[in-house]
Amino acid sequence: MATTPSTTALQREARRPTGRVPAPESDLTAGRDASSIGEAREAAKGCRRCQLWRNATQTVFGEGPESAEVVFVGEQPGDQEDLAGKPFVGPAGRILDATLDDADIERRKTYVTNAVKHFKFEPRGKRRIHSKPNAGEIQACRWWLDKELDLIKPHVAVALGATAAQALLGKAVPVLKMRGEVIERDDGLRVFITIHPSLILRIREPADKDAERGRFLKDMRKVKQLMAA
Repeated sequence: MATTPSTTALQREARRPTGRVPAPESDLTAGRDASSIGEAREAAKGCRRCQLWRNATQTVFGEGPESAEVVFVGEQPGDQEDLAGKPFVGPAGRILDATLDDADIERRKTYVTNAVKHFKFEPRGKRRIHSKPNAGEIQACRWWLDKELDLIKPHVAVALGATAAQALLGKAVPVLKMRGEVIERDDGLRVFITIHPSLILRIREPADKDAERGRFLKDMRKVKQLMAA
């Protein structure tokens, strides 16, 4: 015999969203009046511009001096960054640190951030597996990246991988084909294209890994020259 839904069940169904729920106006204006990186970082803690905040531990904002000559932009925080609340503190960050040191670039004088400020992942057992941000998430978070760049006004921004390049240039670009190139935006900011250091981690053959490390170091030495130009 068919049953009639209860009033409570019908009310729950009526309240269920039928599509993406727009962020409240306060979420879209948060950080607009920020006049420093510290103020922007504080405002970004409550960011609701996309849905990634729902599962992430916290917002992972950029770090570094506002006087930085170069801004390194990655894709998104990973598992360790999500837990620590700091960018590039995991395995890829250690490769970046070592390569910058070899290129005679002081990490403490650079600003490091990500195109997307929340960790996007798929749970697999007890592990959280990285999931690539989509175009909508990149666009939603681009507001924060633009804010960082506006406050810092670096000589050059380094796109570490395809997601960072898309966020910085507003369109998808073939990173491996354009690697080592410098693209000047309409606002005058020079964007240097290279790989994300996580690519090196995924290479299994030792000789190939060493070769890729060498290419990445060559890229960072070019960045060093751009910083002084």
